[in-house]
Formats: sequence, structure tokens, C-alpha cells
Amino acid sequence: MIEGPPPRPAATGTTPLFLGSDIYRGSSYGARHPLRVPRVSTVMDLARALGWLPRDRFRVSPRAKPAALTLWHEPAYIAALQEAEGLGEATEEMRHRFHLGTLSNPVFPEVYRRPATGAGGTMLAAELLAARPGSIHVPGGGTHHGLPGRANGFCYLNDVVLGIKVLQRAGLGRIAYVDLDAHHSDGVELAFACDPGVRMISVHEEGRWPFTGALDDTAGGSAFNLPVPRGYNDSEARAVLHGLILPRVEAFKPEALVLQCGADSLLEDPLSRLALSNRAYLEAIRALLPLAPRVLVLGGGGYNPWSVGRLWTAIWGCIAGWDLPDRLPPEGRAVLQALSWNGGGRALPGPDMLETLVDPPREGPVREVIRDRLGVLARR
Repeated sequence: MIEGPPPRPAATGTTPLFLGSDIYRGSSYGARHPLRVPRVSTVMDLARALGWLPRDRFRVSPRAKPAALTLWHEPAYIAALQEAEGLGEATEEMRHRFHLGTLSNPVFPEVYRRPATGAGGTMLAAELLAARPGSIHVPGGGTHHGLPGRANGFCYLNDVVLGIKVLQRAGLGRIAYVDLDAHHSDGVELAFACDPGVRMISVHEEGRWPFTGALDDTAGGSAFNLPVPRGYNDSEARAVLHGLILPRVEAFKPEALVLQCGADSLLEDPLSRLALSNRAYLEAIRALLPLAPRVLVLGGGGYNPWSVGRLWTAIWGCIAGWDLPDRLPPEGRAVLQALSWNGGGRALPGPDMLETLVDPPREGPVREVIRDRLGVLARR
């Protein structure tokens, strides 16, 4: 067994919670979109197969009401998103003004309800954490590209921004945001640039969409951005964890930590060229959990259904204090074996991806470019 940390009731005050919803079951962005694959439903099924979702740990993610979404989003955009779902298509104005009905941001049957459920889960988690310290996992959250008045990068709403704003509205003055997704968190940075109460750290692949988050981009002093080269490995992630993430979070002394765990930095993901194992994420989470009394852990990107499902389930096990198994039980293997790409010509995964939860380590040299960039950020 790979041991995770024990539950920390004395430190957190509450039992760790998982927020999910069956709206993700069978919901797809369409046959040609990377988000045609199941993700959150896989995590729920795999966690249940492992016995990790007892009733006292699971809450159904509510759907955020339109008025709640205007905490950051423009009312006209929210109305257009609802209208597009009702019509089943986007008008020309919706495409031009709100970027709805595009290849990246298509209109699908739950185009309003699904992102509103993700936002509702993150906002509820923020409310619960503001009232009482603890740790909450919302794998349907992490849509960090959404902009106030339009869809952006597969993200129709920005639940990350909404969740942080709920924490701020509750009076929390120091919030750290750490983003491990392969893509830069452009929407979150837009929302909190120059805000001294939010410290943002984003580690993302260089030269990849949205082509923001340069090393010298400080967002008015609020952000530390680290672009990393293709092939980014576990050893380099460890150097980044100890050379950037942990020191900057610890020095900030956050009242709450929001951690975005987009799974597209994993080796198997088709939309990046990074090479992490899921062990790198788990190592980061275990190190970060003690640094804030309130920890909100979100999903994000990730387009390989097997690697996403295994990672986010392992994250929940880590947060909740379960021992992570070396080999999955038959019920867990059955969940992974039932998955598919839902179209396309990609090869099926090998046995390890179907029978285990935790990847083998993917260590390697820590390249000079990583060391140099960490040195630049250390001097800031």
C-alpha cells in the first residue's frame, strides 16, 4: 500500500468532503471535442468501488443560480448561456459576442447546467470552508479560463474566481491559489491582478495556449508564473515544489488555499507535452495540506479518461486519508476497463493504467532552464 496522510480532524475541524453530481454522467461536449470523455463520473465510480465515498463524505453539487454567477460574470452572458441551452444552438450574435458555438466552446445539451453545477460546487465548498476550516475536493471545478463575458478555452464559467470571491466576501483576507494545469490560468489572473490578498502561482507548459503567464508576468505583484518546457518530469516538479510553491505559500500564511489539479500535465494527456506521473501531484498535495486551515482542491484540464480518473480519485484518497492501493480491487479495475475514448483512433491504455491507481515514478534530470527560472522567481 502507498500510505497517505491520516485524516486531520484536529487541524481541519471537519471531515473532508467530496462534491460531485450525476450531471457529468453521459454529458459530453460532442463527438469531436476533447471533452467527449468521461471524467468526474469516473472519479465518483472509482472512489465508490474503493469504499471511499461513504454518505457522510459526499455532497451533491448544487447548480449555481444565475444571480450568484454575476458575482463575476456579466448578466448578459449568463442569459445567453441559458438561451443557447434552450435553443440547442448558438446564434450568430452569441458566437461573435460570447464565443458560444465555436469549436472550442460548442453548444451541447447541458451547456449551461453543467458549468453552473461545477460553479455551484466550488461556491458551496467555499461557503462551507469559510464557515469552518477543512478540506473539500470538487473535481468538477477548476475551469480557470472562463472570462466575465465570454466562454474561453473549454470553460464557460470560471468557478475558481467565483469560489475565491466567495471566500473574500466571507472576510478571508489571504488566499493562495496554486495551479498545476498544463495551461496558464489566464481567467483567474485577470480577476485578481494587483489584489494583494490573493497570491497566484501557476506552473504551465511554455509555448502552449493561451500563450500567457510569462516568467516576467507578475499581475501587478500578485502572481508567480513558471512556464516549463516539454518533458517536465517528476524530479523537476519536486524542485519546483520546494523551490517555488511551498516557500511562497508558506510565507503568505494563507487563510485558505485553492489548488487546481488539471490532469493534463500527466504524460498520457493528448493536449500537452509534459511528462509527470500522478505521484508528482500527490506529493504536492501532501506538502501543501498543512499550510492552510482551509483547502479547496479542484479538477481542471485532462483529456485522457484513464489518467484523469486515476489522478483525481487518488487525490481524493490523499485528502481523505485513505491508503492508496498498489493494485486496484476487481470493482475498481472494472470501472477503468469500461472506459473508452468515445471516438477517435487513439490506442487503449496498457495494463498498468487499468489495474493500478498510482503511476510508477517518472524521474529525470532537473534541467538548467528550470533551475534558472526558479532562480529568477526566488529573487522576486
